[in-house]
Amino acid sequence: MFMKRLLFFFFVLFGFGLQSQSLKEILDAPFATDLTVSNDGKTIAWVDNSAGERNIFVANGSSFESVKQLTKYQGDQGVALGNLQFTSDDKSIIFIRGNTKNRKGEAANPALLQENTEQVIYIQSLKEVDATQIAAGSRPSLSHNGFQLAFIKGGQVWLVDLTETEPEAKPLFKVRGSQSDIKWSPDDSQIAFTSSRGDHSYIGVYHIEKKKVHFLNPSLDRDFSAEWSLDGQSIAFIRRPNAKDVPPFTPQKTGHPWSIHVFDLEQHTSKKVWQAEQGMGSVFFGQFPGAALEWISKDELVFPWEKEGWMHLYALQTSTAKVTELIKGAGIVEDYSLSRDRQSLFVTTNIGDIHRRHIGRVDLSSHKMTMLTKGKGSEFNAEETANGLAFLRTTAQHTSRPAKLEKNKIDLIGNQARVFDKQKTPEVIEITATDGRVFNATVFYPNNYNKRKKYPATVFLHGGSRRQMLQTYHYSGYYSNAFALQQYFASQGYIAIMINYRSGIGYGTEFREAENYGITGASEVNDLIGAGLYLASRADVDPEKIALWGGSYGGYLTAHGLARRSDLFAVGVDIHGVHNWNTELPTFARWYHQSFYPEIAELAFKSSPEAYLDGWKSPVLLIHGDDDRNVPFSETVVLSEQLRDRGVYFEQLVFPDEVHGFLLHQNWVNALEATYEFINRHIGN
Repeated sequence: MFMKRLLFFFFVLFGFGLQSQSLKEILDAPFATDLTVSNDGKTIAWVDNSAGERNIFVANGSSFESVKQLTKYQGDQGVALGNLQFTSDDKSIIFIRGNTKNRKGEAANPALLQENTEQVIYIQSLKEVDATQIAAGSRPSLSHNGFQLAFIKGGQVWLVDLTETEPEAKPLFKVRGSQSDIKWSPDDSQIAFTSSRGDHSYIGVYHIEKKKVHFLNPSLDRDFSAEWSLDGQSIAFIRRPNAKDVPPFTPQKTGHPWSIHVFDLEQHTSKKVWQAEQGMGSVFFGQFPGAALEWISKDELVFPWEKEGWMHLYALQTSTAKVTELIKGAGIVEDYSLSRDRQSLFVTTNIGDIHRRHIGRVDLSSHKMTMLTKGKGSEFNAEETANGLAFLRTTAQHTSRPAKLEKNKIDLIGNQARVFDKQKTPEVIEITATDGRVFNATVFYPNNYNKRKKYPATVFLHGGSRRQMLQTYHYSGYYSNAFALQQYFASQGYIAIMINYRSGIGYGTEFREAENYGITGASEVNDLIGAGLYLASRADVDPEKIALWGGSYGGYLTAHGLARRSDLFAVGVDIHGVHNWNTELPTFARWYHQSFYPEIAELAFKSSPEAYLDGWKSPVLLIHGDDDRNVPFSETVVLSEQLRDRGVYFEQLVFPDEVHGFLLHQNWVNALEATYEFINRHIGN
């Protein structure tokens, strides 16, 4: 009898511990980013964000068993850390610490630190304690010999000689426009760069010894993604025609075709070596990390193309214009890297497992892909090591962690992972929108789920809209946090779904460039309402207790749902949402002003939540940081006034000096705890 009581007491305590695991404890789990591999493949480095404390870690040893924390930054300071790059001798790491500036030139500072928080480039020895400051700037690019570092400051290219006793950064050259994407020539004698000029851009080359700049076949189009040939004699680049009067958040399935050009630096001649066909794939989509060119031999390039309605990779023989498809199947290639021997590509894809990410190897001789990872995790950011492959990995039970693949076996690196064994893998379901379109969602069920009970439900709406929620923790910190909150809702007795509405990625070009989405009709609202009707029709959902929440584009959809169907959605949380497209568009298209484009402006407003505010009855929590550079803070200020005018109950949570993707971890905790509390107060059991 005593033993039975003891066991009962143990199970009660253990179960209580699981139930009492706070949302903050889940959100505090370390999150890894910026994984990079040394030149010899024997050391890896990454950034860990542990409850807002960001530091660089390195691992080496035959199986990366030796892990150490390299930097010693302390506390949740709201200061970004990233852009890791090993020096040529692999003895040091170059990185950036600091925050970007807004249009007024103010560096983000949500922790209200009484110090400069602008971006600064540092170099950190793997053996020393303290990092050495190089210069204020961003986008550092180290020369191949490791002697010089070029970077961007104030839209111009600067240079610092690392061989000097006291290195001093100086402007390298000055030209009009905003410069970016620095690429050193193989012999380090020249630098290629992109010069953006608003409605057009050039590829420029600066000769360091001659101190001369010249532009490569300048045109009326947008040139970018410059890549030096292996011998340094040529530069390949992408040319995309300007699309007049086509604002962001507009579907573009087809358009004037983009092309690939190669400039011969000896002959000073430019040749268009390939052009996309009319129709599908004619518009270049550049929002994937892998949307870039890569030379794989003297005469062959790898490039991304959506000819078949999916972002796949192709090989182009520049001398003959012969094109070979390297990837086949339903799914996208989101990123890729080249092997050390230049014989293979390592790709991040969802082919074969559309709601996760896995790593595949493409043999550049046979043009065949072999999947290297599979299963219930997501793997991404792959880099070849001396003995295998390193990458970042998530599951439904842990956030982004460094991992390795050796002898066909995946192991996490280090012991910093916080694994939540009792968290569940969400199920994939299909939902029919109100206009008949079918889309996917993932659903978490409550602990001890009983199909005879009626549960409250939450719908999470991702931002972007070029995003996809997965069956694992996300590779983005923003959506990893959202995944955590939906897990938490389920643990507290909710049915929690995350919908992948039209215009998101992962399901092909047709789905992403959905007709009438965004500012051209908000057709994605049909998916949102369809999700609400689906939940209301389920026998295990209380139709009077359905909540919406989301950020950015997800806040926009939350506002749409509450304004259009307060009868369906009982409560919502709108985090830095868009409420009037005409206010938002100039943020991404400075040329746009509604008075100059009355037809676009009229449809954009009709596609905005503000057009439907008279139907808004449900309570809402509004959350916004007032240094948001993606969605103007005024969007929420104006909405609050309009809700007051209509007698709609709302609460507010404002973060001074915070940006769009919250830099201060405590702001994430406060925002998501407030989201849970507000929704639970209104519809919780």
